[in-house]
Amino acid sequence: MANPTATFETTLGSFTAELYMDKMPITAGNFISLARSGFYDGLHFHRVIKNFMLQFGCPFSKDPNSPRAGTGGPPHGTIQDEFPPEHKLSNEPGTLSMANTGRPNSGGSQFFVNTVHNSYLDWFNTSTPSKHPVFGKVISGMDVVNTIGNTRTGQGDRPVTPVMMIKITINEA
Repeated sequence: MANPTATFETTLGSFTAELYMDKMPITAGNFISLARSGFYDGLHFHRVIKNFMLQFGCPFSKDPNSPRAGTGGPPHGTIQDEFPPEHKLSNEPGTLSMANTGRPNSGGSQFFVNTVHNSYLDWFNTSTPSKHPVFGKVISGMDVVNTIGNTRTGQGDRPVTPVMMIKITINEA
């Protein structure tokens, strides 16, 4: 059975990602549940760093200028870390990865899209304490991801012109 996909409709265009339910059922399942509930609709990318990543999913980012943007999580709280030894998925360009505070089991609703290969964020990279599990990958619309990644930012790596997630649609395989 094929994996579901998610279509991300933003104010700068759309992109689609495969969600790795077969390899990362906890992390991908959490994302799918939040997307289906409409949790992400109307939020803004609150942190964009050129040649690194785009971060998204904080409920406080509904107001793109909120000083709390980047500090919140989902209504149900955090999820269990998912580090399956048989699925060592690297933080390559276009991958979706779970953001966390650096503490165990602190992921929730925030995730990021890698725009370059950030192997130092891999949970299985023993040279770093960072542990960010990959749960999907952009399969179309990487040009839109790159456009967002090149947007001008200000203080706190926040886009000067806010980039909103209009809607995320989950497409069953």
